[in-house]
Formats: sequence, C-alpha cells, structure tokens
Amino acid sequence: MPYAPHDHPAPEGTELLDVLNPATEELVARVPAATPADIDAAVRRATDAQRGWAAAAPADRARLLRRFATVVDAHLEELALLEVREAGHTLGNARWEAGNVRDLLDYAAGGVERLNGRQIPVPGGLDLTILEPLGVIGVIAPWNFPMPIAAWATAPALAAGNAVVLKPAETTPLTALRLAELALEAGLPEHLFQVLPGTGPVAGAALVAHPGVAKIVFTGSTRVGKQIMAGAADQVKRVTLELGGKSPNIVFADADLEAAAAAAPMAFLDNSGQDCCARTRILVQRSVHDRFLALLAPAVQEIVVGDPLDERTQMGPLISRAQLDRVRSYVTDDLTAVRGKAPEGPGFWYPPTLLTGVPEEAPCAVEEIFGPVAVVLPFEDEADAVRLANATPYGLSGSLWTRDIGRALRTARAVRAGNLSVNSHSSVRYWTPFGGYGQSGLGRELGPDALTAFTETKNVFISTEDRTA
Repeated sequence: MPYAPHDHPAPEGTELLDVLNPATEELVARVPAATPADIDAAVRRATDAQRGWAAAAPADRARLLRRFATVVDAHLEELALLEVREAGHTLGNARWEAGNVRDLLDYAAGGVERLNGRQIPVPGGLDLTILEPLGVIGVIAPWNFPMPIAAWATAPALAAGNAVVLKPAETTPLTALRLAELALEAGLPEHLFQVLPGTGPVAGAALVAHPGVAKIVFTGSTRVGKQIMAGAADQVKRVTLELGGKSPNIVFADADLEAAAAAAPMAFLDNSGQDCCARTRILVQRSVHDRFLALLAPAVQEIVVGDPLDERTQMGPLISRAQLDRVRSYVTDDLTAVRGKAPEGPGFWYPPTLLTGVPEEAPCAVEEIFGPVAVVLPFEDEADAVRLANATPYGLSGSLWTRDIGRALRTARAVRAGNLSVNSHSSVRYWTPFGGYGQSGLGRELGPDALTAFTETKNVFISTEDRTA
C-alpha cells in the first residue's frame, strides 16, 4: 500500500501527522505537516500553473479531466482500501466514495465547454457577460468523507479554469495525496492541483489568509466555519461553507411505517453517524409513536458493526478517540437508550444508540453529536412537526415520510433546510445542488451550476452607435 510511514521523509524538526487506523488504532503513516511557508510556495506555484490552464482550449481541459476520471477509475480499489485504513469506512462505502470522485470529474468535464455567458438586450449596443476563473482556490476538506467532499470543490474548480490547493484533514490525508499523484499521471499540469496536509490552525489558517487565494471552500464544524468566514472578511474573500447539521426525519401517521422504520437506522448510522446530513432527530406523530418505535428499535439493534473490510459490516468505528469521547458525553446515564452491539478492544467503537423520552431542548436533541446516536421525539400535527424540525440553528437536510403529496409539499416548503427528501433519505447527488440554511453554511455545491461558483462575471458593453453620421 502507498504511504507507509517510511515513505514520507521530512527535514529534522518538521511536525509529523500520525494517521491511525480507527478500527485497530494502529499507525498507518506519518505525514509531514505543511507550514505557512509551504502554503505560500504552493500558492505561488498554483498561480503560475493556473494562467496556462485558463488559457488552454476548453476542449483540452475537458479531455484532461476525463482522463483524470479514467485514471481514478483504474485505481478505485486501491483508493477504497486506503480510505478504509485511514477513515475506518466500510469497504462498500469506500468503494462508492472512490467512484464518486470519478463521476464528479466526468460530470465537471462535461461543463467545461458549456460554461456560457449571456447576451443581454440593451439599447444602443450589444451587451454580453463573460465567466472568468477566479484564480487559485483553497479547499479545506473534512475527515468524514475525505475523497468525495474534496472532489466536490476540486472538480468544478479545475473545470472552470482555476488551480486548487487542497488541505485535507489531519487524520485523513492519504487518499488526497494519492489523488494528486493520479492527477499528474493523467497529464494535468504540474502544480495545478496540489495537496498539502497540515493542521487547521497552521496550514488551514495560512491558506485562508493568503492574498493569492481567491476563494476558500470549507467543510467542517460551524465553529471553525465562523472563524474562516471572519478570516476571509479582511480580504473580502469568497467562501463556500458546508457546516453542521441536526437533520429531522419526520414520520407522519399516514406513512408506510414499516418502510420508514426499515430505512431510519442507516439514515443516522451511515458512516457511523459522522455525516452532516444524518437524520438524528426522528420526529414521529404521537398517534403512531409507540408502534413506530416497536418497529425501529429491533432494526437499530440488528445493525452489524465490525471490521470495515468485512462485506457484511454495515457500520464501522468513529474516526478518533476524541470523537468517541465527544459522543459518549451526550449519552448520559439518566437517558433511556436502545443500543445495538459494537466490538470491544482496540478501535474507536460506539454502538448504534436510540434515545427516547428526551426533552426537546436537551443537548442531545438540538446539538450535532456526529456519531451513531439519534433521538426520537413525538409531535402532535403538521404545524408541530414543522416547529420541531426548525428548532435548531441548522438547516442542512431532512426527510418526510407521508402518503399525502399535499402534506409533503407543504412541509417541504415550511422546513428550513437546503436538501429534503420525501419517502427517502437521499441527500447528495452530484447532479443537484447541495448546501444549507442558517448555521449549516453558505453557498451551494454540486449540480449544474457548480462551475459558476468558481467564476467571476464580467460584463462587456459594445456600442453600436453610428459615429459616422
């Protein structure tokens, strides 16, 4: 496997980032941490590379991005296994994530030759708009979905003619480093896509503060997102922020309760609950609350937690000891809990957990836990469901279960969230826009307009006045 500890020689005194396997706590690699000087040098190199990339014919840029997708496709299993080792993801999830990187590159490549401006009717001349690349984009990626979320920004940014400097999370830098190698193998210009692992307060802060970086794309906690927004404000720098969530799963009395109960566990347990879209607030109409809970509890207890490399495993470990301690702090002894099973011994394991009888204002009911824990809250009617769904500062995602299409549309309009599903828990598709309301972030990623988020709109007026008269 790439990235054994000895693969990363570094000058004496360089800080090293330990990459641990969350399932075993074994050391996977030690990676040098970037310094502010490293970030500065990378941005300068990216600036030079971006000029040539932006000047290339759109067809040539598209061709290289498709070639990048093809090279990623040839290395899907390698990337997936690397993701399992550094992030603890189940093998099935990791394979999907690697495939998603390939698909994002293909989709973005299709937009290169369709990045059109407009011709606007005006008196006295011709008016047109031109979409121009911003320059160097700084991407700060999270540890929960290291590969796909890095690609959410990288693929459209490159397609729009920009260069990218990516800082992966400290705990999960390996797949990003490998993707940078594969980009060069595919023929992308040197320094166009650079990956610099490092800590947030050092490398991340340097990327945000660098005057040569035109935009920051950050996925992570709301607390850090606010710091990045404040840091970018000094230079009036663009930001896209995908932050926290505490998403509702609303089950009305007329829903197919069996289907809703069968789908609910993995709606909050996928990736061990380390998902901003996790439906961790299960809101059930009071008249069917007990019946639904009787269906849901055994489904949660039957989730298979174990070795991420085992094809039968549905849920793996948490990312780190710190995250395990955080999750434990929310599940206090006074709460009524339905628990599944999890391995004992080495690894950052926590069982699937369902909390009932919880006050709606309890910390576990309104704060993002980021682990395999959900609360079940009853509601009286449609208005009460909307009230509860909106009773957090977040607004990223959510689900509605009902057979009444009118109720589904009314509730979807009333719930303040950027991504809603009816009779489904689907949140993210690379064809459709993704982003949140409130403290879940700013801006949208993915979808048909993804490339325009990395462009500047220039307006040009050409006078047609006859000056010979």
